[in-house]
Amino acid sequence: MTSTPMPSRPSGLDPEIAARLRRGADGLVPAVAQQYDTGEVLMLGWMDDEALHRTLTTGRCTYWSRSRQEYWVKGDTSGHFQWVKSVSLDCDADTVLVKVDQVGAACHTGDRTCFDADVLLKEAGDAQGTEAAGAADAAGDAGSGVPAVDQ
Repeated sequence: MTSTPMPSRPSGLDPEIAARLRRGADGLVPAVAQQYDTGEVLMLGWMDDEALHRTLTTGRCTYWSRSRQEYWVKGDTSGHFQWVKSVSLDCDADTVLVKVDQVGAACHTGDRTCFDADVLLKEAGDAQGTEAAGAADAAGDAGSGVPAVDQ
């Protein structure tokens, strides 16, 4: 992502914040929603300058829908609100972290998070069901959780 010209949609975002943002070619930045008290990652949405402005000023997460090409406020149709607790930029200013108090499901599928359904690795160090388990078994170290190392 590089710093891009101001998006074509008008925005009330503070110009100093807008100048810091590094947007994609589409004028958007990814916005990660995280449960403020547990650290649970809830979802990823997209924000342009105006969505970020609305999020900062209303206390509710507003995203830009890439498919519908319109703003949407989390919870307006589902009742699953995201009440904003804090908003931060990452070190490169190309991603927004929004810490929220999530009411209900964060995912449109009804799951608590958008990351519940397709877990690729349960826990680092838990070799069951991973390639590491196969390597450990091949080395005769089944159950140690430590893959074999060539020496």
